[in-house]
Amino acid sequence: MAVKTFYIFHGNDDLKMEEEVGKLRAKMLESANASMNIAEYDGTTTPVSEILGAAIAYPFLSDRRLIIVKDLLSWLTRKGAGEAGKKALEQLADQLAQLPEWTRLVFVERTRLPETHRILKLARSAENGFEQMCMAPDNSASWIIRRAGVYGAQIDARAAAALAAVTAGDLRSADNELFKLAVYVDGERPITEDDVALLTPYVAEASIFEMVDALAEGRAQQAALLARRLLDQDQDVFGLFGMIIRQFRLLIMVKEHLAAGGSRDRAAIARELGVHPYAAEKLSTQSRAFTLAQLEQIYRALHQYDLQIKTGRIQGDLAEQRQLVCLARGDSIRHNQLFKPRLAAEATGLAMRRALASIWRWRECAALWY
Repeated sequence: MAVKTFYIFHGNDDLKMEEEVGKLRAKMLESANASMNIAEYDGTTTPVSEILGAAIAYPFLSDRRLIIVKDLLSWLTRKGAGEAGKKALEQLADQLAQLPEWTRLVFVERTRLPETHRILKLARSAENGFEQMCMAPDNSASWIIRRAGVYGAQIDARAAAALAAVTAGDLRSADNELFKLAVYVDGERPITEDDVALLTPYVAEASIFEMVDALAEGRAQQAALLARRLLDQDQDVFGLFGMIIRQFRLLIMVKEHLAAGGSRDRAAIARELGVHPYAAEKLSTQSRAFTLAQLEQIYRALHQYDLQIKTGRIQGDLAEQRQLVCLARGDSIRHNQLFKPRLAAEATGLAMRRALASIWRWRECAALWY
């Protein structure tokens, strides 16, 4: 059996590719003087001739050399690569088939290479080549459940779905949070949704869902409390405001999808919107509480406040004395809840809360902060 001297790992699953390269590196480290025979290159800035020179160089006091190159293959075939890219690709193809047995040349491509790519086809046909496509799973919740076993832990389905939703398909972030959760429960019990809410910083997105639920149901005080809690936890005001805008944009998209006769199935909505099925289910439920006209009006109001914040039209003096009067369905009006004057630096947070007040007014409740 021929020795594999060049490898291609490509796709959008960075974590999987990192693990596969890590295995090759670990095997290399079993050799003497391994650290002196490992080199890494950025394929977008390093000439092919330099990479090949390093690959064929005789190892120093060892029997192997490991050369790791990132993004070279996609760079050589990008739009605008021109004749230089074609010549470099030809030079690479000519040399790969005759690499010495001590070489381990690894190409890491953070995108899926097309089936027609010359080097990809060579890796599949040549005896000394190896190719592995690493694509992130469509259902990251299932991946999280399987991944928990790597850390000797179990996670229940709802917790996995919540973690998948708040990490938005980012497997590296999901893996980091999963490791932390596994250490927290220490094998004593499965990881629960409450654990995710307690330990995961990305839970801000889940709180956005909860806040919109409160808005939709007319629970203005609860919505205000959630907004204040997020800000008190040092959640970036601009980031939080952006998440609220995104949430209502998605609600409009769901509403339009359903109005056009689209399926209420969460998988169908997830495909249409490009979100996780867990988030799609929540959005579908939330959208029933609004008409399309209300959502569009809210969305326009949010963008007006966004513009005012970014152009500095919200002045610091707005953060002086202000009242809070919340009127939720079935609740009594509570007047004269005066707040102490705050620093002008809170003006942006006030603008966000004024935007929320606009939303509450559309849901038959009011929250006036000035």
